[in-house]
Amino acid sequence: MKRFSCMLALMIFVFMGNIFAQNDPKAKSILADASKKFRSYNVVKADFTYSYTNRQANVKENYSGTLLLQSKFNKYKIVLPEQEIISDGKNQWTYLKEDKEVQIAEIDNSEGSLNPAQIFTIYEKGFKYVYTGDTKLNGKIVQQIELAPLTNRSFSKIKLSVDKASKTISSLSVYDKNGNIYSYTIRSFVPNVSNVTASTFTFDKSKYPGVEIVDLR
Repeated sequence: MKRFSCMLALMIFVFMGNIFAQNDPKAKSILADASKKFRSYNVVKADFTYSYTNRQANVKENYSGTLLLQSKFNKYKIVLPEQEIISDGKNQWTYLKEDKEVQIAEIDNSEGSLNPAQIFTIYEKGFKYVYTGDTKLNGKIVQQIELAPLTNRSFSKIKLSVDKASKTISSLSVYDKNGNIYSYTIRSFVPNVSNVTASTFTFDKSKYPGVEIVDLR
């Protein structure tokens, strides 16, 4: 399984295409509504399915995870089969279960970076976009949008699907220059989750006995 932390660092190439010469007003409206809706929430919980496809090597991997996100403060916790990722908005702790190791790193807030706190808002800045039509996803009507970065980023393009009724992101696919595809499908989305405290977004060593701490800051 590709490590989620590596997958998040996939972004670095420019996509060229005349179709993105002008921003599409319909796409802009859809994205504006999705952004407004998401930012009205405090803490959200999303169960997702992640898939990695390498066409050249004929490789496809799939697994499921859960994301807790407090977007306003860039705080998040991700639980995956082989690891957990926790951030308080400044630092990120990556717990590798099999290795019994925790890696600590500073969050990269530089232009062009990407972290899990941006998964529902990545489209807000630095892109040209176009609406490509409606389709059905898991029995719901979704509006499809393609985005191209305006600057040198670590991907060639992104495809988004927005639930037409709820105005929330249903799926996101990132395409790199080698033809690899990193896709996320949101299986459930719960806004304004209660009983989530500040400790949710910090690493408590006492809950992980015997782990080795590797400080990369």
